[in-house]
Amino acid sequence: DITFGAAPFLLEPPADQESKPVLKFAKLSENATVPTRGSAKAAGYDLYSAYDYSVASLDKVIVKTDIQIAIPAGCYGRVAPRSGLAAKYFIDVGAGVVDEDYRGNVGVVLFNFSKETFEVKKGDRVAQLICERICYPDLLQLETTRGDGGFGSTGRN
Repeated sequence: DITFGAAPFLLEPPADQESKPVLKFAKLSENATVPTRGSAKAAGYDLYSAYDYSVASLDKVIVKTDIQIAIPAGCYGRVAPRSGLAAKYFIDVGAGVVDEDYRGNVGVVLFNFSKETFEVKKGDRVAQLICERICYPDLLQLETTRGDGGFGSTGRN
């Protein structure tokens, strides 16, 4: 069992859901909003701010969701921007990886690339959480003849 706050969660899914992964979650406070999807085929679950924040121009804030999650086995959570915030307000999301074994408060790093302060209100959708499959390869060190250039070092074409 995994314990979130005061609620235990079983590692095994119910028999009727064995083929479908389950994203388990717990609310850490009354300020938390349950993640939602905009449609049945939406790629991500919307994440909501648990508090009010002001993000100054060209600054960043870590927005707390007060949600704790257990990512399905073999996956990681990608915290991605919401297209409307990016297109309308120049708001982007950074550092957006939630490891399968992370059990803390899910935070969203919001960057404000606009010239105006951006206000986040409690209950605002600030990002989306997408569960993506991952592999964990072993490392094997090799010698290489490849140069140390990069970032366009081989030409313009």
